[in-house]
Amino acid sequence: MVRERILTGDRPTGPLHLGHYVGSVANRALLQDEYDTFVIIADAQALTTNFDRPERLREDVLSVALDNLACGIDPGRSTLFVQTMVPEIAELTILYANLVTVNQLFHNPTIKTEAAQHGFEDKMPFGFLGYPVSQAADITFCRAHLVPVGEDQLPHIEMTRKIVRKFNAMYAPALVEPRAKVSTVPRLVGLDGNTKMSKSLGNAIYLCDTADAVKDKVTKAVTDPARIHPTDKGHPEVCAVFAYHRAFNPDGVSDIEKRCKAGTIGCVPCKKLLIEILNRFLEPIRQKRSDYEKHPDRVWDILRDGSARAQQEGARTMAAVREAMKVDYFTAPASSPESA
Repeated sequence: MVRERILTGDRPTGPLHLGHYVGSVANRALLQDEYDTFVIIADAQALTTNFDRPERLREDVLSVALDNLACGIDPGRSTLFVQTMVPEIAELTILYANLVTVNQLFHNPTIKTEAAQHGFEDKMPFGFLGYPVSQAADITFCRAHLVPVGEDQLPHIEMTRKIVRKFNAMYAPALVEPRAKVSTVPRLVGLDGNTKMSKSLGNAIYLCDTADAVKDKVTKAVTDPARIHPTDKGHPEVCAVFAYHRAFNPDGVSDIEKRCKAGTIGCVPCKKLLIEILNRFLEPIRQKRSDYEKHPDRVWDILRDGSARAQQEGARTMAAVREAMKVDYFTAPASSPESA
C-alpha cells in the first residue's frame, strides 16, 4: 500500500530548542515510520528575516540538520533536504504568486504577528510578505498529503489549500490539496514566562545546550511571582518551571503540583529536580549530535542525497504543472502536420 506523504521542517535561524522538540521534532521522528516523510530545511525563508546576514546560513543549516538527526530523523526513512537546492520550489512560488492577492497576504494573522515581532510593520520586505506563498510551494512540490502544524500555522495551510484549489480549477487537477495535521501538544512556554519559547527572546533551552548551560538557565527561570517563602502555597499554572515538569516529567508532575499548592516544596528544589530531568533527557541527544559533529561531511552528504531525491519529486510535479498550464514548450509538438 502506498503511504501518504508528510512535509515538515524548520527555518534555519539557529539551533533547535525544546519548544521545537515538543511541538514538532519528536512527532516527526515517530511519523517517519507511518508516512513517507519529507523534512525541509527552509533556508530561503530564513533569509526573509536574515537577508542582511546570509553568511550565517551555512552554519545554521548544518546545525538544524544535526538537531534533526540527533533526535531520530533517519535518512534511510525520511528525506532531509535543503530548500534552495530544489529549484522547482522557487519556480512554483513564482507561479503561485499570480493566484494570491496582496490583500490576502496582509490579512494573514500569522504574518501580522511575526511582522510585529521583527518590526516590519512599516518596512515589510516583499519576501517576508510572500512567505505563505513560498510555504505553499514547499508543501506542494513533493505532493504532500499532510502537514503537521500548530494551530497558529493553520492560516498558512488554508492559504495553500486555496492556491491548490484555484490552480486545479483554473488549469487542470495537477496538484495535491494538503490537509493540516494539528498538534495537540501545548506550546512550551519560555523560561521567562513568555507564551512562546524563542531564540530571539533569549528564553530557550537548546537541544545542544551543555549540562551546565541547562543548569544556569533553569536556575534563572521565572516561577510563581506570588511565592515569597518556600512554604507559601504556590500556583503552578503560572509557573514556567512547572510547565517543563508537565512536558518532561509526566510521572512526577502530579506530585509536584500537589506539593507546590500545599507549600511543601520550594522553587529551588523544584528547579534542581527539573535540571536533573532535562539533562537526563538531553544527554542521548547530545551524544548522538556529537557523533555527527565529528563527521560534518557525512551530514552534508545526507543533505545532498536528500535534496537530490526532493529535486526529482519537484521535477515530476513541475512537469504536471507545466502541462496543466500549457507551458510545456519543449515537450509539446512545435507544429501540427497540417500547418507544416
